[in-house]
Amino acid sequence: MSEFDNRVVLITGAKGGLGTAVTQAFLAAGAMVAGSSKSIRDSDFSSPRFAAIPADLTIAESARQLVDATIQRFRKIDALVHVMGGFAGGAPIHETGDETWDLMMNLNLRAAFNVLRAVIPQMRQAGRGRIVAISSRQAVEPAANLSAYNTSKAALVALIRTAALENADAGITANTILPGTMNTEANRKSSPDADPSTWVQTEHVAGIATFLVSDAGAEITGAAIPAYGQSI
Repeated sequence: MSEFDNRVVLITGAKGGLGTAVTQAFLAAGAMVAGSSKSIRDSDFSSPRFAAIPADLTIAESARQLVDATIQRFRKIDALVHVMGGFAGGAPIHETGDETWDLMMNLNLRAAFNVLRAVIPQMRQAGRGRIVAISSRQAVEPAANLSAYNTSKAALVALIRTAALENADAGITANTILPGTMNTEANRKSSPDADPSTWVQTEHVAGIATFLVSDAGAEITGAAIPAYGQSI
């Protein structure tokens, strides 16, 4: 019997390059998974323990509806693994437009804020919970020409650290993972001449998330965990 039997994990961005690996890892561990993306179906993952719940987390009401639907389906939420995010940039600060700035803040920060506001009261009422969010190496080691992305991911680390501080009294842990460049289809397409075997493998990041939700991860909270692979 797995320790994840009867545990309910809500995964945002469940269908993306990393999200797919995270969802598969939790299903393989035995968890029941509510998987959310803007467009997602039950058939995207062949498991009776998976339920697809589409949502746009940049909208607060949609985040609340996602949490309500998850609880209606599974009766509880033991863990939130927030994978959803986006990437845009390529220009210095003085050439970065409002559209890029707002997009990164909405996808990488506002969405997390919205889903945290919706899920934390449920966890506090239960007296336990695990929160894991995927940030980025650029949150602590900014890259040039990515000001909006860097800043949004750094703010996400601060948000999750704040959640850890505010909710330790309720048995809730909250941590971020800081991956370097990951071996996803999108990254392979954008860097066709690179060697993706040297990048961070998505299944390894999924393994870190699974560990943080497991019993063994119970003492880790408020951490920002680097996952840089060979590019240290």
